[in-house]
Amino acid sequence: MSTTLAAGASLDFTLAQQLTVIALCALTAYISHMALAVFNDGVRPFMLDFIQGRTTRSATTAVSFGLSAGFIFGLGAPMALSTGVLNPWLVFLPTDILGMLAPKKWLAPILGGAWGAVVVFGLNGANNVAHDLPVDFLTAMQQMSTPILFLFSLFPVLAITKQFGRKWGGIAGVLELALVVMTMKLWPNMFAGALAMAVGVLMLIGLAVAKDVRQRRTDRAAGVEEVVLEDDPMASLFSASAARLRRYLPLFMVLGAGVCVLAQMHIFGGGEATSFLIAKGQYSEAAQVDFYRVFGFIPLIATTALASGAYGIAGFTLVYPIGYLMPNPFLAAVVGALVFAAEVLALSWIGRVLGKLPSVRDSSEHLRSAIGDTLQLAILFGSLMAANAMGGGLGILVVGGLYLLNEAMGRPVVKMAAAPAAVIVGGILLNVLYWLDLFTPVKG
Repeated sequence: MSTTLAAGASLDFTLAQQLTVIALCALTAYISHMALAVFNDGVRPFMLDFIQGRTTRSATTAVSFGLSAGFIFGLGAPMALSTGVLNPWLVFLPTDILGMLAPKKWLAPILGGAWGAVVVFGLNGANNVAHDLPVDFLTAMQQMSTPILFLFSLFPVLAITKQFGRKWGGIAGVLELALVVMTMKLWPNMFAGALAMAVGVLMLIGLAVAKDVRQRRTDRAAGVEEVVLEDDPMASLFSASAARLRRYLPLFMVLGAGVCVLAQMHIFGGGEATSFLIAKGQYSEAAQVDFYRVFGFIPLIATTALASGAYGIAGFTLVYPIGYLMPNPFLAAVVGALVFAAEVLALSWIGRVLGKLPSVRDSSEHLRSAIGDTLQLAILFGSLMAANAMGGGLGILVVGGLYLLNEAMGRPVVKMAAAPAAVIVGGILLNVLYWLDLFTPVKG
């Protein structure tokens, strides 16, 4: 499977694509202003205090900015510029902030739409300027695709090892390696990690469900009865939050339609690996990758939504893989709306089911942790490969040094975004050195 992108990834959108991005940014900013949904999972737990009037709009905006800025400028923008594909950190995190920042309801969609216009009109200009520089750091950043795609495939192995121990982790690792080698040999045009990830995630879920079933049988044999507390305050909170979200079901259906249409246009990828796959035109493989990620986020999104009264801008993110596979935007809009309706209506039921499956809940925690671990290593390694491509040893010194300096300073830029941000800063510095006649660019 080729992991090389065409040089000069384009961010030149059609009119329909531009209008879709602008309209969706306006809508998500409005929904954020209403405290109905935010994209940042870390911000969602703070929304309950805002909804119940215990904190101010400005304080909540400050939290959202603090938790999102590093991802927007350190990960979202570099990934979009290097792949030519938009991503949720660039599209949805800023509208979280702008929607919450807007003091008036009518101003929120205006600010959100303005951000959408910046994305669709401004990025292409920045992209063209960067590619014309003597040191083309954006093309160099495409080196990140190989480590991200291949190391990301290992996240089920890490999750299984953390939850079920070294024996099961070893079995999963050998099985995934065999499947990757087999896929590369038999289906060279297919993403090599697709089948391995599918088997790994199914293995993790199977082990978790089997453990929960065994535990329930043991409890029944021991005469342990499940106690339901009628006056449980958490149950009351969950019920009130679910009811609040259901009241705005039509608005959520419009949101689901918009996100699904954006994914269907193939100018948007839901994750790091997905962005590179979309850029290569491998839409079915991208759908597989984002579908597997869903299992790591359903419990988190469901529980935080029920606890805070604010849903996720992308819901359970099922609309991503569905959108990639839709044949046209009209069908994508209908299916996206129905998927979001089903998710919102099923929230209470999902919360009750998760309450009875503690090992499955734990699996989602381990999946998210494993995804983070694999991507951190892949992005760091890929960033150093990009540094070498654009500046050789000096490039590695600059980019690696900036990353280490960020660590030593207590991570003013979040760890996941620090290395791509360092590539961009390093690329700008190398261009300055070239103009001062102190550096000769590496031959491509």
